[in-house]
Amino acid sequence: MKHIPRKRFGQHFLSDEAVIDAIVRAIAPCPGQAVVEIGPGLAALTQPLLQRLGRLTVIELDRDLAARLRGQPHLHVIESDVLKVDFAQLARDLAAQAPAGTPAETPAPAKLRVCGNLPYNISTPILFHLLPFAPVIKDQHFMLQKEVVDRMVAAPATASYGRLSVMLQWRYAMESVLHVPPEAFSPPPKVESAVVRMLPLPAPADLPLAGFSELVQVAFSQRRKLLRHTLGCWLQERGFAGAFDVQRRAEEVPVHEYIALARQALGRAPAASP
Repeated sequence: MKHIPRKRFGQHFLSDEAVIDAIVRAIAPCPGQAVVEIGPGLAALTQPLLQRLGRLTVIELDRDLAARLRGQPHLHVIESDVLKVDFAQLARDLAAQAPAGTPAETPAPAKLRVCGNLPYNISTPILFHLLPFAPVIKDQHFMLQKEVVDRMVAAPATASYGRLSVMLQWRYAMESVLHVPPEAFSPPPKVESAVVRMLPLPAPADLPLAGFSELVQVAFSQRRKLLRHTLGCWLQERGFAGAFDVQRRAEEVPVHEYIALARQALGRAPAASP
């Protein structure tokens, strides 16, 4: 039966074969890798990924789509809201399920490769949900609204540079790898799309996630004002005695300066071990 896209899930299904092929080539899946696809939908990406991998895990919230997907061999379907998925536990589960054999023949997957056409209505929450799991992830390839990708990779002193830029650039090296027009989807969205590649940094600054997130959120809460009106007050309330130029706007401060400030104001967090 034909599946009717559900607005509440933000469903726009990829249908352009050339775009699908370009995305799969960007991901470059290899047999034996632990790949997790978020929001497989009608399996446009799922099928070519499964063909190249031999086995694949997908996370699907829509019960009707999940039921369809379960009929495919070598496809592990997790019917769940992705915001409730523990990716550290999933990495352990997939490693335990790796085929038996010598390390030279069938190495257990060390880290997850995560990909998917993310629902645009909750794409930012998904990105933030994945942040703490970066240590167990090798890379991420996501289809997102182009405006969101532009914000993710934005440089300081640009209109797109903001909280999302700082939080993600602290933890990932990122690049926009593919532009996707609306007509590549069914139904076509009202926005342009893009595919972003996200590589967790091997040695990111060790910061408390909640504290750093609060610091950055306060900084960009009134981006047209100088930081002395927002972040300056926040730092003063916490007794910060270090040096930081608050006579700038939030968008003028590069990521490495936010990280340095967080190290002084918040202290260093214990090493994360999901």
